[in-house]
Amino acid sequence: MPIVKTDSEIKLISESCKIVAEVLYRLKSYIRPGIITKELDIIAEDLILSKSAKPAFKGYKTFDSVPYPATLCISVNDEVVHGIPGDRILQEGDIVSLDCGVFKNGYYGDAAVTYSVGVISDDKKKLIEVTEDALYKGIEQAIENNRLSDISYAIQSRVERDGFSVVRDLTGHGIGKQLHEEPAIPNYGRKGLGIKLKKNMTLAIEPMVNMGDYRIKLEQDGWTIKTCDGLPSAHFEHTIVVQSKKAEILTVY
Repeated sequence: MPIVKTDSEIKLISESCKIVAEVLYRLKSYIRPGIITKELDIIAEDLILSKSAKPAFKGYKTFDSVPYPATLCISVNDEVVHGIPGDRILQEGDIVSLDCGVFKNGYYGDAAVTYSVGVISDDKKKLIEVTEDALYKGIEQAIENNRLSDISYAIQSRVERDGFSVVRDLTGHGIGKQLHEEPAIPNYGRKGLGIKLKKNMTLAIEPMVNMGDYRIKLEQDGWTIKTCDGLPSAHFEHTIVVQSKKAEILTVY
């Protein structure tokens, strides 16, 4: 079952989230044509360690995966999520999502943002705008006594209004002492379903939106997930606290 956090726990989660937010904010100034994705990863790890924290993703392992080898997930163009930083050079016109997790004092924070690399096409601009707006539409529904699927419905409705598609095989999640806790938060569905949201639940809401078809595939590295049709994808995420009137966003800088 989802875990309702105490005020002291939320304070600790917030500390991790503030570091995540600072990392993503500071990396924005480095996003330009010619930067190598591994360079971004090194910058992020150095900053996290300087805050007496640890990268949450590095060494992370699911039941059937190899340990994740990097601090950030860096996903470019048709890479939806979990792209592994390496020798790839960002090019003019790319879009790149940066997903960052931090572990400090026993609690996790998690957020993601999609940036443009130089000048990008109008359709990529629209994809980014719609995905970010869908995130906030979902967050608006993360209030006490709403149902979980109210978040899902708000995200899907916003995305499909502009002809894009939400990824269906990946979800947002609860967060706290574990990086991934209950409940899973789909980015699509009918409203009024699922658990009733309670005050002080901490959730990582994260729409992943494809320009074309919603279907995705796993690459041979065991982590990188791409769109099946090769069209671009965008990803935004915030860690939030459910409140009675308006959710509190913890991953803002």
